Amino acid sequence: MGRHGTIANRKASQDSKRAQIFTKYARAITVAAKSGGDPEYNITLKHAIDKARGINMPNDNITRAIKKGTGELAGETYESGSFEGYGAGGVAVIVDVLTDNRNRTTAAMKHAFDKYGGNLGVPGCVSYMFERKGIILIEKTDAVDEDTLMEASLENGAEDMLTHDDSYEIQTSTESFNAVFEALKADGYEFVEADIEYVPSMEATPGGDDIKNLKKMIDILEENDDVQKVYTNSSAPFDEL
Repeated sequence: MGRHGTIANRKASQDSKRAQIFTKYARAITVAAKSGGDPEYNITLKHAIDKARGINMPNDNITRAIKKGTGELAGETYESGSFEGYGAGGVAVIVDVLTDNRNRTTAAMKHAFDKYGGNLGVPGCVSYMFERKGIILIEKTDAVDEDTLMEASLENGAEDMLTHDDSYEIQTSTESFNAVFEALKADGYEFVEADIEYVPSMEATPGGDDIKNLKKMIDILEENDDVQKVYTNSSAPFDEL
């Protein structure tokens, strides 16, 4: 399960980087709130808040981030963007960012790629290897019946459900993501993650030193406050190295 890693390792990583993750989620909330501060009428904001609450981000932080987005509080102006390139071993990499200084972020991306045997490319150089899909990740526990979950997911518009060692991964189109999300949430399911993601349509299988360099590069990228998420088409489980 290279793309998502294990639930245990995901939680451990979140615990060790909680303050940094709060910063990233606050930025996402601020940007989403520019389109309206009421989550009932702003689906993007609603999902950003749900994700923040999922990692126990304090309500004061959430409220402050919303007010920065609506202009009630002074704050930085962020723009969204993405960078594409190849990591060690020719693995395709996409990096989603929210930044208040594009030049600074570009320099940081180039440094990370170059340092660990990669190559920062031009827009579109690797995105053709990915599809945009809604991904809902639910932890596999005794309280979750696989057949019931699959039936509920498919009935509400999901395309597929994959079963991993410790989780269920529901895949949707971008258009049906919200309907599936809301239906499963209403049924009482708790999500490890729920978002629109880049899902590789073809995978690369790096080995040896390439895996180590990819892991180091991804760690450096994820430590950058401007970076929201890093996607690769590698089948290697980086979080288990």
